Amino acid sequence: MGEICLWRCGGGDVILASVSRPARIFEGRFGRLILAEAPELSGAGDATVPVILLKHQGADCTLRIGAEPVMLTRDDVVFVEPLQAHASEALPGAGGTRLIGFHPSPEWLSEAFPESFQPVGGRIFAHPRETITPRMRQLADTLAIEALNDQFLSPERLEFMLQELMLAVVEHHLARRRAGSALWRGSRFADTRIRKALGLLRARPNKDVNIDDLASQVGLSRSRFYDLFQVSTGRSPRAYLDMLCVETAIAKLSSGRARIADVSAELGFSAQSNFTRFFLNQVGIPPSEYRRAASRPEGADAPLPPPAG
Repeated sequence: MGEICLWRCGGGDVILASVSRPARIFEGRFGRLILAEAPELSGAGDATVPVILLKHQGADCTLRIGAEPVMLTRDDVVFVEPLQAHASEALPGAGGTRLIGFHPSPEWLSEAFPESFQPVGGRIFAHPRETITPRMRQLADTLAIEALNDQFLSPERLEFMLQELMLAVVEHHLARRRAGSALWRGSRFADTRIRKALGLLRARPNKDVNIDDLASQVGLSRSRFYDLFQVSTGRSPRAYLDMLCVETAIAKLSSGRARIADVSAELGFSAQSNFTRFFLNQVGIPPSEYRRAASRPEGADAPLPPPAG
């Protein structure tokens, strides 16, 4: 095992273990996130929670979910039911296939989604392979970029993106199997007005968003909106928006082709210098340095493709 570094994050630690290049394993309150080459990704299956598998880049590959072969491409997300073993197999002649595996902890999953992942007819998911959504595609690529540039990754930002990933799974891949009341029962995200607000913020992350207008759009007073938003997300609306802006900036900068001025303008900053200060405060380095680092992360054989979405 390679070098291990420990991050203090709220009430728990986040451990990063560099198992091999370019493999990364992150462990924390959220569970375990793995970024690895195809032949290295496998698991025995957890007794209580599912596993989410996505492809970041490289050739398509075959996953063994139990005894069933499942093809994984960038257009798919693969779900592993609790207790199912899984392993990845690179196709003959293929190399450099990089996969993402998220193993949520039972406590973390139950805290945010206590009923959402309960089986229906013996299964949580209708199918082991589903079409990935644009939001999930961007999150997966940004998670991979951040994992490979782990010296700049904050535990808070990592957990935020994983929570966003699971929200997307619930909203797009579990909703069809469970009634809304059962799907969100006991969840911090049960209020439909707050989920609508989250969707509006994700659709156009922009520092110019008027939070009072957003509250009005979802039918809440300003004070009630702020209270419910904090309870649901653990953040103020402005702090949540900042996270979305950072995530969007990283996704665009990592392509190596986005002009910083364009990213700044798209995110609603009145001047590029304001965006640079914001990014430096959030990430720890200027956007120009992050773009250089992310365009060819340590351990990668070639520049990464632009994140989709």
